[in-house]
Amino acid sequence: MAITNTDRTSYFPLIEKRYGEKMSYWHGVMKKLEGKKYPEQVAHLKENYGFSQAHANALVMYSRGSKSAARFSSVSDYYKSLDPKQAKLVKAIFAAIKKKHPKLTLVIAWNQPMLKSGERYVFGVSTSKIIFQSHPGVRRY
Repeated sequence: MAITNTDRTSYFPLIEKRYGEKMSYWHGVMKKLEGKKYPEQVAHLKENYGFSQAHANALVMYSRGSKSAARFSSVSDYYKSLDPKQAKLVKAIFAAIKKKHPKLTLVIAWNQPMLKSGERYVFGVSTSKIIFQSHPGVRRY
């Protein structure tokens, strides 16, 4: 299932409730850890305060200026992040699939473009500098 609320502050009420301190306290803890690497900051929260990985990640990333887990707000934003040749290839692949299956919907899920049929993700792609991967949905019987 795709993340529906990518705002890192959505974790703050849960962090306050579970670990018994207001966010101002946790922001103070993070201030003391400023300049440390991400793994060190996460490990500190987990080892010294019992944070879960998800809560530690939300607090550390927020403290580092990342207010949202979403990298792209739309498919067009995703295309803009690609090399023009990659963007052209990805667009062509999705266009060919949508031509054959017009009821599929193109969405961003897990920061990647995906084709959905109802609630099921049936095809997605991911790219890096030199790699292109396709991810067809697998149906098990």
